[in-house]
Amino acid sequence: MLYDIGRLEQRVRELEDKLLQLRLSRRVLMLLLEKQEQEKATFLERLERENRRLMRANHQYAQNLLQKNRQIYELESRLQMISGEKSRH
Repeated sequence: MLYDIGRLEQRVRELEDKLLQLRLSRRVLMLLLEKQEQEKATFLERLERENRRLMRANHQYAQNLLQKNRQIYELESRLQMISGEKSRH
């Protein structure tokens, strides 16, 4: 009977040790998960900032392109007017 109690006490100690190890492992995993979530949030924030910057740059490029197209149209119109006036003389 003493042998059984000793074996059971040893088993209890083993299980308690395993429980401590599992708790420690859980804490480590939770810390890693928190770190990963923070890195993900930082990365997403950086991507969103970059996306806004690119959208502003694209808008500015489109505005500049539109302005240049207007200038080209105006110059072509002037050229046609000048060509028309020269052909009448």
